[in-house]
Amino acid sequence: MTVDPLGEDFPFKEEAFRIRGAIFKVYRTMGAGFLEAVYQECLAIELSRQGIAFEALKPLSLSYAGEPLRQTYVADFICYDAIIVELKAVRAIAPEHRAQIINYLRATDMELGLLVNFGSTPRAEIERFALSPSASSAFSAV
Repeated sequence: MTVDPLGEDFPFKEEAFRIRGAIFKVYRTMGAGFLEAVYQECLAIELSRQGIAFEALKPLSLSYAGEPLRQTYVADFICYDAIIVELKAVRAIAPEHRAQIINYLRATDMELGLLVNFGSTPRAEIERFALSPSASSAFSAV
């Protein structure tokens, strides 16, 4: 994984900026300490209020070596039909959470993922992951 802290090479910059605004609005209103499901519901309300196109809890097909799998991934949110938003409510984002979003990007062929942690203080953590067109690497920035 290559880190690009400036975020210059990320697709969907404007869309990600709008989603981040909705996330921070939810965090300012609710703070830390709730279960993930509470933040899921709050973020759905805020995305709607801000006119951000999204689908919540959308099942996505997965494949292995070109073969479809019976297992599906249920995305917390798919915004703009292109951005995976994965929510957490934990003390800190862990390496396995990062691996999870990268795997979801690879499995779905989507280019951008936002890993959101509402459990941190003093503010929500948001990490962006952009999958390169070759799908061999992902860039990450906070």
